[in-house]
Amino acid sequence: MIFVDASAMIAMMAGERDANALADRLGEHQERLCSALSAWETVAGLCRAYAFSVRSARAAVQSFIDLNGLKLVGIGAHELELATQAYAEFGKGRHRAALNMGDCFAYACAKTNGAKLLFKGNDFVQTDVNDSA
Repeated sequence: MIFVDASAMIAMMAGERDANALADRLGEHQERLCSALSAWETVAGLCRAYAFSVRSARAAVQSFIDLNGLKLVGIGAHELELATQAYAEFGKGRHRAALNMGDCFAYACAKTNGAKLLFKGNDFVQTDVNDSA
């Protein structure tokens, strides 16, 4: 099982340099997860970095979710607690991982679901997110 962070979704959708490697990792898992927050963050990232309109970014993200069989997982009280813990341990201004809000919730969703986390960058490698999955 794998949870897809917005950074990975953006990279794959935009055809960034590491898109194929990320897609290969995604393809190794039958159960694929994301959240409404990671989908929203992907929309915002596509608009900011790739000049998508909000409408076209939202449609592209929904197509990506559908084509890759991603299941949206809920965010509730447990995820809030884990995201808060992630911020306390690994948050921006507190740790070199410098997790932002979206990162903290991706961390929490991966932990809650016992999933690996698919991401781009060096932030999550400085946490324990993939140690338990």
